[in-house]
Amino acid sequence: MTMSPDHQPPIFSDEDRHFMQLALLEAEKALEHGDVPVGAIAVLNGEVIGSGFNARERDRDPTAHAEVIAMRSASQHIHHWRLDDVTLYCTLEPCCMCAGAMVLARLPRLVFATPDPKAGAGGSIMNIVQHPQLNHRVEVAQGLFADEAAEQLQAFFRQLRAQGKK
Repeated sequence: MTMSPDHQPPIFSDEDRHFMQLALLEAEKALEHGDVPVGAIAVLNGEVIGSGFNARERDRDPTAHAEVIAMRSASQHIHHWRLDDVTLYCTLEPCCMCAGAMVLARLPRLVFATPDPKAGAGGSIMNIVQHPQLNHRVEVAQGLFADEAAEQLQAFFRQLRAQGKK
């Protein structure tokens, strides 16, 4: 978890809670086509300007991650690739591809629910979003609705195992 300078856990606002709940709802949409339930919401000045859910299976696209889809949608909304002043809410810690896209988009803030111990690039396995040699660093807050997001993911993988799928 990224701590504040005085080593306190992040304090989440009511707005943070609201938008993370929307991200959890986005994650549920991925289940409709057999994708891992991850959702993302891009917010600018208190307004949702982009949203996405994992669509790799549906689109047969390895880059169709919730975060990338939400950032694309946000960029189209504001007519610019730079996501200055945008906060991205994600139900799962971003992978290296998504974390790299956040840095390249100059995203100022990322809030994610639960860490990804297998592919996390927002501080778990690696920390691309705050790498000191890159030209931009993303402020990170994690843990908001972590249990709910983790349960969505665990239920999905339990069901896959019960069906004998990988």
